[in-house]
Parts: sequence; structure tokens; C-alpha cells
Amino acid sequence: MIWGVLWYPYRVLAALGIGGILASGLTYTVALVLALLFWRPALRQLRFSWLLLAIGLAGACCNLGYVLATLHGEVMRVLLLFYLAPLWTILLARWWLKEHLDRAGLGVVALSIAGAATMLWHPALGLPWPRHGAEWLGLAAGMLFACSNVLSRRAQDLSIQVKSFAMFAGALVVSASLLLAGQGALLWPSSGQAWLWLLGIGVVLMLVNQVVQYGLHHTPANRAIVILLSELLFAALSSWWLAEETMGPREWLGGGMIVAASLFSSRIGGPAADH
Repeated sequence: MIWGVLWYPYRVLAALGIGGILASGLTYTVALVLALLFWRPALRQLRFSWLLLAIGLAGACCNLGYVLATLHGEVMRVLLLFYLAPLWTILLARWWLKEHLDRAGLGVVALSIAGAATMLWHPALGLPWPRHGAEWLGLAAGMLFACSNVLSRRAQDLSIQVKSFAMFAGALVVSASLLLAGQGALLWPSSGQAWLWLLGIGVVLMLVNQVVQYGLHHTPANRAIVILLSELLFAALSSWWLAEETMGPREWLGGGMIVAASLFSSRIGGPAADH
């Protein structure tokens, strides 16, 4: 539910003059500080590892991609491209987790691709590719989400707090690196309203990331992506109500195929964790 409506506060911040990269960096800085304050005992086991670094960077780039894509694109089209994640989840789970890929898995892959092609195809535009940068970002964010999902499932020895902390730190590092490289405007908040939005989003990010990491820790990768599909319902309602966005029949058909692929993906992979 939260991820389905979180695009809106970032649009409010953009209207107040705070760009997506800076807003992402500041909100995750708030989450990082709160994590240091409240998770101190759990963070004592924090040790560098390449797996933890990969989780942090994948999660950070996924979240930044989500923010930028929903700021500059149509929310539902971006999120439907994001939810091609079952395609990448199945392939990565096969590669990294050795989860079995059978005919059903191949069917999910085919259905996902067919849904994306249906949604994106337009006679005047030729091949069914994303139309602009925001949609490419949505697609890339979905790939990185799948990567983060599978890596988090693999890192069973790491606590939820440690994995969430790595994502917060990664988001700060990635955002700061982009700003220092000249990407995005470095305009600091000049109003109390902007700071309240930033603080509020930061608190929500800390809480929701812990919840998501708990779910990923206890749920097979392919099943987790199905549960997270509820985001689309809330995104559809919020984008219609708050941004007056609508989709045509072709988008609904293609989106329905992507959702169906996600639902079928729950039947693929190993048994659920019992802990």
C-alpha cells in the first residue's frame, strides 16, 4: 500500500523545488539516522561483505529509479513495467538460488514479455520499447528490485536491520554521487513544509523497508513478488485520484498479462520458509 502511494509525496517535494535525486538522498538520510538510533544493538553485527554491498546498491538504485520514474512518467505504466520483476526474479532465482525453472517458469517469462509488448506497442512508434526515460527507469528499477529480492533471500544469515541499513546507506551514497557528478539540482529545502515532508517520508521509509525485508526473509522470492502486486491496486487508485491519470484498453490488457504472470510465478520455486 505504501509503495503504491509513495510517488505522490515525492511529486509534492518536486513542486516545492526539491528534485528527485536530492529528495531521495535526504529522505534516506533520515531513515539512516533513525536506523542508527533505534537499531544500534542489531547493527553491531554489521560487517562488510560483497553480498551486503550488492544488496545495498541494488536496493538503493531500485528505490532511486522508482522515485525518478514515477516523478517523470505515468505512474501506472511505470509500475507495470516495474512489475516485469517476476521475469527477472525467476531467472535470477534459478541462477543464484538454484530454484527450479520448469515449463511453468518458461510460461511466466513468455507471458511477462507478451504483456509488456502489448502494453508498449504503438503503430507509430514501431518496436514495443519503453517510450521515454521514465519508462526505461521503471523497467530498470524492476530488474534491480528482483535482484535485491533474490539477494536478500540468499543472505539468510544477515539480520533484517543490517540489510535495510545497507539499502539506506546505499541510497545516500548513490544520490550523493549523482549530485556531485552534476546530475540533478542541488536546491536545499527553504520551507518548513518541505522539511516536514522529508522527515515524514524518511520515517515511513525506515518502517516499510524493515517490513519488506522481514517478508523477503521469510518468503520464497517468486511468492514475495506476488504479494507485492497489491501495490498496483493502490497505485491505480491513487494515480487516478491524485494525478488524474488513466490507461487505455491496450495498457489494461498488457498490464493484466503482467499481473497474471506474477500470479503464476507463485507456483514456481521451492517451498516456503518455515521460520
